[in-house]
Formats: sequence, structure tokens, C-alpha cells
Amino acid sequence: MEKCLFVYNPLSGKGKIKKNENKIVKILNKRYQTKCVQSSYAGHINKIISEEGENFDVIVIAGGDGSINEAVGAVAKLSTRKRIGIIPAGTVNDVAHSLHIPINLKRAVKNIINGEVFSHDIFKVNERYGIYVCCSGLFTESSYSTKQENKKKLGALAYAIHGIKKVFSTKAVNLKLCYDGGVIEGKFALMLLINSRRVAGITLNKKAKLNDGYIDVILVKSENDIIKLGAINRVLLVFLKGITKKAMKGVEILKLNKFSVVTKDDTVINLDGEKLGAGSFNFEVKKKGVDIIVPSLKKLKKNMISD
Repeated sequence: MEKCLFVYNPLSGKGKIKKNENKIVKILNKRYQTKCVQSSYAGHINKIISEEGENFDVIVIAGGDGSINEAVGAVAKLSTRKRIGIIPAGTVNDVAHSLHIPINLKRAVKNIINGEVFSHDIFKVNERYGIYVCCSGLFTESSYSTKQENKKKLGALAYAIHGIKKVFSTKAVNLKLCYDGGVIEGKFALMLLINSRRVAGITLNKKAKLNDGYIDVILVKSENDIIKLGAINRVLLVFLKGITKKAMKGVEILKLNKFSVVTKDDTVINLDGEKLGAGSFNFEVKKKGVDIIVPSLKKLKKNMISD
């Protein structure tokens, strides 16, 4: 029988994973010999998997997108490939939605028993791994600055409220993006690097290709260091229209797999919904870097994913 390491954040999903821990383990035990471990602090999920993951065939993570980021970062560094199972229990669950993984707890666990394996791109930002978004600028602070109690009460709406409060005090990102074929330099209200259908609960790219070795780069220009109404409107337009083939004034959209970003040391970067740090970074996509259990490969390929 294969072995499964089930790790979860007890604070995610209003504590529903902790309440249903025994039921989840019982279902997983139908196929796997399961060990369950709770995380107790930021970075603990990564530590648990880094230390114990080699001994298991399947790594199951229950939590939000930040918890998935920790798991992916640890699994990517293991010496042998592992299958990742996801039980969504966060505020927006962007990764799960992009892969059509059920939000319903029981169905999500059954997917880990009966699902198929999809090889998903990941990317490296300096020495940290990510799976779906790296960003800076307008609204990008909300995912890690919004208070936990507000997220529990209001869900994704809490992010929007926090973002609106900060909208006129956010500074533009001064950056220089260098890639094979060109350089883009200037002031930007938003830098958005995504490998996902959704970001912050909003669908930006219905046909996103999650295993083609490339990432979508979106840069929304700002005329000033303090972001003004025109740049704010451009950012809102991106979130309303998503990524389209039609050019948008003041918005750069590219598909890249390797590049560098030079920016100020105090420029804060958001990686998969968590605060990464600040300053310049190198970015590289690792094609099909992790294996994730999904309900249907056929549905994914039909809707959005490259073969």
C-alpha cells in the first residue's frame, strides 16, 4: 500500500479541516497508509514535508493558496517526484479552482483517491518556488495584510475592502524587466506574473496553459510615483476584462519563461498570496515541475491546458 503524508493548517477554512480530521484520514486510508500532521506556524508545512516527504508517495495539503505554496516549495526540492493532493480550505482557493478541484470537503478528498495526475508548471523566484502568481503594486498587499478575523467573516470581500483602503496610498513599482529579446523599463501600477486561471478570486485567463513552460506577464503603466486615477482605471480594466488578445492602452502583456526584474530594495513582492520579501529577483519557469491530483485530465485539456 502506498504511503500518504497529510499535512494541514488548522486555522484555514474556519477550522473545518481540524473538525473533520478523522473523517478525512478514514477516507484516505482506503487507498493509502496515512500519517496526519498539523502545522503550527508559518513555514511549518514546508519544514514538515522537507523532513518527512521522502518517505511518502503522496503529499496531501489542506489549506489555502499560501499553504499550497509551502507544500510545492518543499516537494520541488525532494529527490523523487511525489503526487500532491489538495483539499481547498482557504479564502479564495485560486489554485484549486484553476484545476477544477472540488471545494466541497468530501469530494476533494475523494478526488485524491480517484483522480488523475497532472504535471503542473512551477516557477522559481530567486531561491523560492511558486505555483500560480508573483506580483507587486496595486491591491497585491491585501492577501497577506488583511486580518484573519476579517477573512473569516467576509471571505474574499475582505481583500477588496482592504485594497480599496490602500488604493490612493500605494506607490508605483519602478522596475526594469530584462528578457531574451528585450527590456521593459518604467513605473508600473501593477506587476502581475501569473500561471493560473484566477487571481484573488477573479478569473483573468480562462484558457491559461498551466503546463506549457511559460507564464503570463502583465505590466500596467503608471505616469507617477503615486498611482493616480488613470492607472487605477487601467488596473481595474485588466481585472474586468482579463488577458485578451486585443491590446489595452498602457498595459504590456507577454509570455515569458525566464527573465530578471531589477527594482528598488523596498519593493515588496507577493508570491502565491504570501509576502516574499523585497527587491530585485530572477524568475524562471520549471516546466511540469510538480504532479497534482485532479478530477479530470480530459476536462483540463479541453478547457485550457497545453498538451
